[in-house]
Amino acid sequence: MAEAVRRQAAARPDRLAIVDADRRLSWQDLGRLVERVTARLRTEGIGRGTMVASLAENSAAHLAVYLGALGAGACVVPLPTGAHEAALRRMAQNCDPALLFASARQNEVAGRLGPPVVDLDALESWLDTDTPGLAESAEPEPVGPDDLFDMIYSSGTTGMPKGILHDHRFRSRQIMRMANYGLNGDAVCLMSTPLYSNTTLVAVLPVLAHGGTLVVMGKFETRGFLELAERHRVSHAMLVPVQYRRILDDADFDRFDLSAFRVKLSTSAPLPAATIRAALERWPGKLIEIYGMTEGGISTMLDCAAHPDKLDTVGRPVAGAEVRILDPQERPLPPGEVGEVVGRSPTMMVGYYKSPQSTAEMLWRSPEGEDFFRTGDMGRLDADGFLTLLDRRKDMILSGGFNIYAADLEQVLLVHPDVAEAAVIAVPSEQWGETPLGLVVLGTGAAVDAQVLCDWANARLGKTQRLSAVEIRPSLPRSAIGKVLKRELRAAYWAKAAT
Repeated sequence: MAEAVRRQAAARPDRLAIVDADRRLSWQDLGRLVERVTARLRTEGIGRGTMVASLAENSAAHLAVYLGALGAGACVVPLPTGAHEAALRRMAQNCDPALLFASARQNEVAGRLGPPVVDLDALESWLDTDTPGLAESAEPEPVGPDDLFDMIYSSGTTGMPKGILHDHRFRSRQIMRMANYGLNGDAVCLMSTPLYSNTTLVAVLPVLAHGGTLVVMGKFETRGFLELAERHRVSHAMLVPVQYRRILDDADFDRFDLSAFRVKLSTSAPLPAATIRAALERWPGKLIEIYGMTEGGISTMLDCAAHPDKLDTVGRPVAGAEVRILDPQERPLPPGEVGEVVGRSPTMMVGYYKSPQSTAEMLWRSPEGEDFFRTGDMGRLDADGFLTLLDRRKDMILSGGFNIYAADLEQVLLVHPDVAEAAVIAVPSEQWGETPLGLVVLGTGAAVDAQVLCDWANARLGKTQRLSAVEIRPSLPRSAIGKVLKRELRAAYWAKAAT
């Protein structure tokens, strides 16, 4: 990756590499900055296999540190800025980085985590330190496919977040695959999700490797996204479903010129069919839905316009990938049957850092002796090989002996014209053990009664699926990358039942 940046800086020095607020870096500027970071890190004794962490918002400086650390041969560990300090402390203890780069906003917390902290907002001062030997070794450290590239921590909503290790083989294959969707040297990609998320890296790394242009948002907000997309003639963006909904709901969406868009990508959660249709109708360019994990293994894609009859699926396995559905005894199931989704692909993590047991638990070995990764998701394959996701295995509702999949119920609720967001969770029931409860956020100006909405949905659901009630909420708790935090939603109901 660092060598690719070096090549692009030499081949297209005057092309715009990064737009960050009012700052613009050409490829020549970015190449020089990355080399300076690499050289400075070497004076700190950082080389192959060393962990270098960051705790910062999106910025040109953050990207330069990420790339410069790779140039030194280090493994980059971008920590989640939205995590609780206690979780961040556990992550820092786990990866034990030689340095922690932190933005001004994160400096106070970073200073309590243990590693030596470098102020990312004073990067130039740190680079200009008069250190012997600083200019002697700016060339990237030679690395092989098995060398570590980065480590991304799982969300860690319960217990210790797991460090997901990627090597250069993983990232190189991913970069090559994503170039097929135009994430290359001609792309102008709008980066609006955080650097610590694999969602972001899937799009950002190919653009940087091939010499394209990144337009960087420090923090996502709808109007700013639309203004940047129009101003810079953005051609690509990787977004999560809640971002699509909010962008399309902007009152002035249709007045913005988005005609330069060639491809929009969506991942992290299934994209509702209604949102897909709205995007295809009103937003130029292709819409590609991706289903995958930070760990790799599972990898499917759906070209939404090409398969309008499959919008309730997440597509088919990409080239070189395979998906199987397992029954409770871990036996493969035929098309149409519901079970746990497992997958294998050319991109699979090295493992969970310092956690061989968790890595072993992640694996399912096929009768042919091939290793698949467990997803924890329930789903089914249709006769054409398209995958439909139904629920997280741990979120499945067991009511009166019947398995109820929240996704089926949520899909019905989202059809109602007054419903903007929906989440269905299991709550305690004396009669059934568990029963489904619908939690919804209404659209702007909507005022439907909760009981009326519940009756409307139940009239469209099977007898064993029916909602016990619907509650209207102002919002749903979400992770930084937009996933609904169902554990938080369930907690209050089960805590009350336990008292």
